Amino acid sequence: MATSLKDFGQSIWLDFISRKMITTGELARLIRDEDVSGVTSNPTIFEKAIDGSNDYASQIEEIRRESPDLPARQVYERLVTKDIQDVADILRDTYKRTRGADGYVSIEVSPGVSDDTNATVSEARHLWEAVGRPNLMIKVPGTGAGVPAVRALTAEGINVNITLLFGREMYEAVAGAYIEGLEDRVGRAGSAAAIDEVVSVASFFVSRIDTTVDKLLDEKAKRTTTDSERQRLERLHGKVAIANARLAYERYGKIFSGPRWEALAAKGARKQHLLWASTSVKNPRYRDVMYVEELIGPETINTMPIETLTAFRDHWEARATLAADLPGAQATLADLESAGISLRQVTDDLIVEGIKKFQEPYDKMIASLAIR
Repeated sequence: MATSLKDFGQSIWLDFISRKMITTGELARLIRDEDVSGVTSNPTIFEKAIDGSNDYASQIEEIRRESPDLPARQVYERLVTKDIQDVADILRDTYKRTRGADGYVSIEVSPGVSDDTNATVSEARHLWEAVGRPNLMIKVPGTGAGVPAVRALTAEGINVNITLLFGREMYEAVAGAYIEGLEDRVGRAGSAAAIDEVVSVASFFVSRIDTTVDKLLDEKAKRTTTDSERQRLERLHGKVAIANARLAYERYGKIFSGPRWEALAAKGARKQHLLWASTSVKNPRYRDVMYVEELIGPETINTMPIETLTAFRDHWEARATLAADLPGAQATLADLESAGISLRQVTDDLIVEGIKKFQEPYDKMIASLAIR
């Protein structure tokens, strides 16, 4: 009987980071006792950790004494870099034990460069060198500018976590960019050793899709005049994000197979695994571990905030679900389109909204650090 997600070939990463979690040994405990094998971060997480506590007060004061004229953005980078380095070191045993298949921590480029390919590449290079750990991933938003950045960074041997992926079209674009980057690296280096340590994940967001789609369904239900149509709309609630993710996983299987991929795999290339992000349930009507239980399958990662991880440990149902009922997933998305809701429009809007949601806490944190 399955007792953990590892039994299904899925990893658990923690979607949270703080200095207190590092210094108290709580992160080490989660890795030891709760099967956590990676950590993700973003500007919102760091804003909560830095601006929402006094855990960093002594570090900030030390930096202020040593470098009183240091800009707030560089103060932020020092604080974050230290956390990321410490987490990478805590995860180093996992990284070594899995031979680089797991044990990563992610740090994100600043939201302000999301529409600038060159700036994204430049900042990613800087963070990669500043942290200086092999089990680091640089998070790059899945925007039009992010796609060529993924290719360029992969070609340089920098591990990339593509974040804020909502649509399957953009997912396919960044998966293709990863493959192209590996091919560029092979052509540049001319040896199998050039690509066997390059790792990437594609962070596919789920709950935010249902939050948006459910609101649109409610608006349509208010305007409908028939009970049958109202019931049809109601049946789509809480179904779209999981259907979208399952079809992305189906596409993953096709992208990372066949002659083109096999040629790279023969040289040591690693598949770019899908990572399920935004897995906390926002609607109290839904089971609080829905975005874990419904997306269980091999060669994937689920990154969970603390609350979701706790709920998961308390009452999860062990079953392989990710490849289940693909025709049903296709039917769900077809029903959504026939209801007059464009999933493509929803996902396009969500990437813009997602960057804004990262930019606002980032700006707030920088302003707070400047004052402090």
